[in-house]
Amino acid sequence: MTEPHSPITQERLTALRRLFHRHAEAGMAEFWTTARIAEELEALGLSPVVGETVSLPEARMGMPDDDVLRAAEAQAAEEGAPQAWLARMNGVTGLVADIRPDLPVHTVLRFDIDALNVQESHAPEHRPAREGFASLHEGLCHACGHDGHIAIGLGLARELATVRDRLRHNVRLLFQPGEEGCRGARAMTAAGWLAGARHFIAAHIGMHADNDHALVCGARGFLATTKFDVEFTGRAAHAGAEPQKGANSLLAAASAALNMHALPRHGDGDSRVTVGTLNAGSGRNVIADHALMTCETRGATTAINDYMFEHCRSIIEHTAAMYEQHCRLRLMGGSDSADSDDTLIRVVREAARSVPWFHDELILDTASGYGSDDACVPMAAVQKMGGDAVYLMLGSRLAAGHHAPDFDFNEDVLLPSVQLLKNIVLALDEA
Repeated sequence: MTEPHSPITQERLTALRRLFHRHAEAGMAEFWTTARIAEELEALGLSPVVGETVSLPEARMGMPDDDVLRAAEAQAAEEGAPQAWLARMNGVTGLVADIRPDLPVHTVLRFDIDALNVQESHAPEHRPAREGFASLHEGLCHACGHDGHIAIGLGLARELATVRDRLRHNVRLLFQPGEEGCRGARAMTAAGWLAGARHFIAAHIGMHADNDHALVCGARGFLATTKFDVEFTGRAAHAGAEPQKGANSLLAAASAALNMHALPRHGDGDSRVTVGTLNAGSGRNVIADHALMTCETRGATTAINDYMFEHCRSIIEHTAAMYEQHCRLRLMGGSDSADSDDTLIRVVREAARSVPWFHDELILDTASGYGSDDACVPMAAVQKMGGDAVYLMLGSRLAAGHHAPDFDFNEDVLLPSVQLLKNIVLALDEA
């Protein structure tokens, strides 16, 4: 093996971040993004894996309709994604890259790649708009920092490629689709990419490290979650002349929503339920024969979340029977709960000592999780196998909160994050 690559630079990381920011794509439809990542990795002498082996088909959740996927793939091709990579992907986004595929896998890192269904701000004070790298796609933007995560992942790949001859174990990089809505990690985990791993690492810009030079070495307390859609189908009828002949889907959905929100909370930890949207009916004088709800439950532990979801399912099924409805419940996403391990928290803190960006007085060993994160699925999987896992929060000032139209972060955090992750990986490789 040789070491032909120069070290990554801040300028290159910034350019990569802005490139992926412009080409924001929705979860599970990140065709241009996946192809461009594959190109970058291949140029490093790596052999990225794409296509159906990346994620187990029966474990995928929240997949867009076929016509949506075809349109997204066509758009990616129009924007320059190589047809060879699109063909190899065969409709499946995300990829896996091994630094030393000839050695046993040891450390696995996850980098999420999807954008959000959020309209990006066009205000002149919003830096992406002002400096010309705002999203090309109306209604889609990187409002959570995943564009930065991609750049960090590619920077780390380059840094590890320069020292691959020194590695004693394989390092695996997962570029995961569909983190938003917790849709992509379970299928990648089910496909076996964590098998044999001793360490798992995920990282996120901002969150509770929302100041420059801050660092959370290991988050704890992410909520497990289940995302699901509920469709009620009843019978339409004339609301004035023959209402008795109808079976009202709107009332069924409203009753289910109220009763789900009335569930008693669990005494062993946080438990939540949300009906986020409810759309029903076709007119004021028609008994509604169709209703769709988008819902989620969350829990401090996977068991608590399961308690909430199963009670919601029971309410939905009994409500459907009461209102003479055909009911369809579809799982759209989900994640486990997981906590960072003390062993890796100590490794992270030590690795940060040689990265000047992170100031000791702003480094926290741990902080609470930020809602739910798909990384908890592989975290829990590695921990179940006897390994350890950690979730870092990388310090950067934020222009606005996560998922806001004017979200932005300080790009100066990119190079220090690459350096930090490299230090962690090399320390684990020597352990």
